[in-house]
Amino acid sequence: MSATAPDPLDDPRAPLTRERTHLAESRSALRAMREDVEALDIKDVTANWVNATILARQIDDRIKALADLSDTPLFFGRLDYLHAPGADQAEGAEGERFYIGRRHVHDADGDPMVIDWRAPVSQPFYRASKKDPMDVGLRRRFGYTGGELTAYEDEHLSDPAEAAATSKLLQQEIERPRVGPMRDIVATIQPEQDEIVRSGLGGTVCVQGGPGTGKTAVGLHRVAYLLYAHRERLARTGTLVIGPNRSFLHYIEQVLPALGELSVRQATVDDLVAHVEVRGTDEARAAVLKGDARMAEVLRRALYAQVTMPTEPVMVVRGSRRWRVPAYELEEIVRELLKREIRYGAAREALPQRIAHAVLVQMERSGEAPDDRVQDAVARNSAVKAAVKTVWPPADPAKLVLRLLSDEEFLAEHAAGILDEDEQKAVLWAKPARSVKSAKWSVADAVLVDEAADLIQRTHSLGHVVLDEAQDLSPMQYRAVGRRCTTGSATVLGDLAQGTTPWATRSWDEALAHLGKGDGVIEELTTGFRVPTDVITYASRLLPHIAPGLTPVASVRENPGFFEVRAIDGDAEVVAACEELLRHEGSTGLIAADARVPALADALTAAGIGFLAPGEETTEQTRLTLVPASLAKGLEYDYVVLDEPRAVIDGEPDERTGLRRLYVTLTRAVSGLIVAHTGPLPAQLTV
Repeated sequence: MSATAPDPLDDPRAPLTRERTHLAESRSALRAMREDVEALDIKDVTANWVNATILARQIDDRIKALADLSDTPLFFGRLDYLHAPGADQAEGAEGERFYIGRRHVHDADGDPMVIDWRAPVSQPFYRASKKDPMDVGLRRRFGYTGGELTAYEDEHLSDPAEAAATSKLLQQEIERPRVGPMRDIVATIQPEQDEIVRSGLGGTVCVQGGPGTGKTAVGLHRVAYLLYAHRERLARTGTLVIGPNRSFLHYIEQVLPALGELSVRQATVDDLVAHVEVRGTDEARAAVLKGDARMAEVLRRALYAQVTMPTEPVMVVRGSRRWRVPAYELEEIVRELLKREIRYGAAREALPQRIAHAVLVQMERSGEAPDDRVQDAVARNSAVKAAVKTVWPPADPAKLVLRLLSDEEFLAEHAAGILDEDEQKAVLWAKPARSVKSAKWSVADAVLVDEAADLIQRTHSLGHVVLDEAQDLSPMQYRAVGRRCTTGSATVLGDLAQGTTPWATRSWDEALAHLGKGDGVIEELTTGFRVPTDVITYASRLLPHIAPGLTPVASVRENPGFFEVRAIDGDAEVVAACEELLRHEGSTGLIAADARVPALADALTAAGIGFLAPGEETTEQTRLTLVPASLAKGLEYDYVVLDEPRAVIDGEPDERTGLRRLYVTLTRAVSGLIVAHTGPLPAQLTV
């Protein structure tokens, strides 16, 4: 395999010229598709304004999905099939030629000019090999500069004489400098990644992947694939991408729209559980305990303890008749509802109907013929409503958690046998709050409120949820995510070595169990495509201390990148290192312990160097981002200056968490890394 030099542009038979012509015609066809949608007149096809509004929104989404991004290649590959399809071959592959791209494009006659990368006929572009050519005679990759097609590279899979070789264009695309948000990897998906991307909707997949293995991109592309393969179903049930923070979500937000998918919602776990305003913080031990799955049972006990057995009968007066439901019969109804283990709120709504039914049975025995309207009227009777309020009182999730965390005796009663006395003391607020609004709720408290809310009323379930940086979630946070996909599936993405919270998960089996997806399949990505070999080798020195037994990432990059550990005298030399890296093409990140960020910001400002905060989009004019270590996870820069590794460790509550944070910060560079330090390096890096 070799990159082919451009043919003379004045030769009409030149392959590159023909490919450029096809690109121009495809762009023209896409423009025509968009114009056809823009020209749709829906005035006479909708029955009312509601239908018109919905249809107009759908048309608007379709127009956006058909946008032609000038700097994004419309197609990136070509497949030339050998034969007409057999029973086990892709439909339509009649020895034909297919251009593989980000979305489907057809001409005026409806014939395809570009095939969506998610279509079955496109799969061999990612999976075909010399050993298994999948009936592909030729695989062609295209090279672009901006949006212009500038080169191509052929691989003859059916020719045993052609030696297998690494694609130069593929390597260039993987290693291409980046400015701005995360790009899609649709042109560079590898076979092991493609298997995960195309796994079915019905199953949950957990992807363990070290830095640079593409796990985030794989998760996002799996969503895009599932929306393609199961669009009608997911249009009804919805999809959601969950990230660790807003900066991360901003970084990845352009990937799905670039693939034509606009309907995927993005959120953090904190967004999902925002029932109360978070204004407080927990000490590490309290946060760990509040995030422990045992708290779910404490909450359940506390909630259902409000249900009391009736001691008085209910007397229902209708006209001149009185109907009496004795206490023992009411108790039977209450116990039956408790036995069914339906949600608290649903059971409370069912109770008046059950009491009313008992009254209707008596009416029928006396010769009356009541109907459903009578039963509803009895259920609304003041005596029935009063009995329900006494036996099964209304519950507010925030007030329930407020009492648990404020009332020592109440907590002790319901945590008995679950939390010991020391654990109960750690969970209790030092200063009890007077009301829900005045309470200084913490992040962990908000998750407890969400758990209580689900005990009362069922949380809406989505068709598919992607959970990224999942290693940092507590068991209770996993439960919060899990109830958003109880009737759907999930893609769980993370790296156990990058768990930087005191409650970080210890194993993916445990995490999937808390998520409610114990039957999920765990896949491991160990091939690194983005982080240079020297950088990942250096960072992997930490693995025995932070994740024993985890397979180190093996970088397959041909470009060795740039790596240097540099002893410095002060902040001025950190600034100089940034200036040095900014001379290269691409983005640069200055990553430092959170406490060091203000001083470094002052030093950069004094030197006249503009910089951005994480989540702000880099431009050609401003390519430096100042990144607190706590926000570095999931982000990626072409070049990185890592300031004071020891300070990164010392900024965490314990050394193991600090070493994991350091591992994260060491692995954010794609092309070059300078580790700058004034004090001694951590001992774990000097072995």
